[in-house]
Amino acid sequence: MQLIDWIVLTGTLLFIVLYGVWKTRGSKNVQDYIRGGNEAKWWTIGLSVMATQASAITFLSTPGQAFHSGMGFVQFYFGLPIAMIIICIVFIPLYHKLKVYTAYEYLESRFDLKTRTITAFFFLIQRGLGAGITIFAPAIILSAVLGWDLTTLNIIIGILVIIYTVSGGTKAVSVTQKQQMAIIFTGMFITFFLIISYLPEGITFTKALDIAGASGKMEVLDFSFDLSNRYTVWTGIIGGTFLMLSYFGTDQSQVQRYLSGKSVKESQLGLLFNGLLKIPMQFFILLVGIMVFVFYQFNAAPLNFNPAATIAIENSRYAQDYEKLEKQLTEIQDSKEITIQNYLQETESKQKLEAKNTIASLDKSEKKTREAAKELITMADPIVETNDKDYVFIHFILNNLPRGLIGLLLAVILSAAMSSTASELNALASTTAIDLYKRNIKEEKSEKHFVTASKFFTLIWGVLAILVACFADLFDNLIQLVNIIGSIFYGNVLGIFLLAFFIKFVKSNAVFVAALITQSVVIYVWWQDWMPFLWLNVLGCGVVIFLAIILEVFIPTSEIEVE
Repeated sequence: MQLIDWIVLTGTLLFIVLYGVWKTRGSKNVQDYIRGGNEAKWWTIGLSVMATQASAITFLSTPGQAFHSGMGFVQFYFGLPIAMIIICIVFIPLYHKLKVYTAYEYLESRFDLKTRTITAFFFLIQRGLGAGITIFAPAIILSAVLGWDLTTLNIIIGILVIIYTVSGGTKAVSVTQKQQMAIIFTGMFITFFLIISYLPEGITFTKALDIAGASGKMEVLDFSFDLSNRYTVWTGIIGGTFLMLSYFGTDQSQVQRYLSGKSVKESQLGLLFNGLLKIPMQFFILLVGIMVFVFYQFNAAPLNFNPAATIAIENSRYAQDYEKLEKQLTEIQDSKEITIQNYLQETESKQKLEAKNTIASLDKSEKKTREAAKELITMADPIVETNDKDYVFIHFILNNLPRGLIGLLLAVILSAAMSSTASELNALASTTAIDLYKRNIKEEKSEKHFVTASKFFTLIWGVLAILVACFADLFDNLIQLVNIIGSIFYGNVLGIFLLAFFIKFVKSNAVFVAALITQSVVIYVWWQDWMPFLWLNVLGCGVVIFLAIILEVFIPTSEIEVE
């Protein structure tokens, strides 16, 4: 990184932090601090909702996901528009009517305190872990880029977020997210057009898509019913709808974004705006990854994109074996480049199909070579992470983008991390302050006391998120890890809310017992890996509703002793 990159990076981050502190100074009451004074317009809500979900993981992992597996991941979001419509019709009017500060307040009025508490507890567990991951993701990258200590970076990123989140609460999160989204979109669009300009002469955007298609990267839709396949149309529509319903309808980190709306209409328009824009945005980010893939069909790509893995193998007794694999990869890539040129030039369908089959065969050889490299790296250093999906995009940024733009793209990654983490800390603190602390203390306290308490809980959750980040490690893919953590809890929570909304004869004790049993079942099913994680949302929701009804119908409420 050059001086100009440091200036762009630090200037951008300091602007966000100082702007958030200045713009939201002086929150004196809970209404201002937790609900932002109910002043947010629909576009602020829409961008805030989008920024909360689009963490640094989105901009690090998603291009790498496309590079390795293609465009199929976009199916994960197919349930989002359906969920947005349901939430606009059912959830938002009810929350505004009751004037709640958190989603879980409603559950006490419908059931009782223990049901409210356990549901809030489920949220705190999964979102607390998620907040740590959103700090950890960009810290890994900067650690690899700058050579800084990973723990130090986790602490720095966490502190930056804590400063303005503690200072201004919900309003600070919302106003800074507009600037963060502007930075994010600017950086991603510039990068996309630069990648296309870097392709060889004659390789247009259309031809680039053709090249990606020849390698199977453009297979967007999968209509199979194969449960072993994580991303299909049905998984996205059914499992995705349940996940998005629970995330946007019952997760306080999202509910708090639209509870700050000026009116029901503003909140609804904000969510619909998110529903319309989210899939195209994810499609575009995946497309950036596809263009990176095409770029590396004409330019040398490393055997493993994780620089720590390369260093580990080069300093081991397996270095010569690794060099042989590197030469093998170079030969495969050279052959593939020639074959791709032939594929583009062929006009007869038979010859074009033969060239396409050759490309597919070379892709398989490349995959085997990369897998063999991972095995060598593991033998050289079992601790080093061999899964390099999350390093693909950052490798391209650091090695190919011009000065200044590198700093901007790193600012994009950190801005996304800060916006998502700030929302999560804000929601964790609000839930702790309102659902646990305020509800369970006996004495009367002033508004100022609860604002102070909310700030204190924000600080505590910020510190805990930093600790989680310091002990985290790469999973199969960071964006999948966040969604897996959510899917373990979201279905159960959504089922509790659906029982509250629609099945009026079910009482509190039955729901409470059903929720405990369901959570145990979902964790066991996930541990045994019996189904793709998206289906855990459907399972959790269905099981808790079924069990609660059975308990209510066949066991009188008075016989279920729960205190």
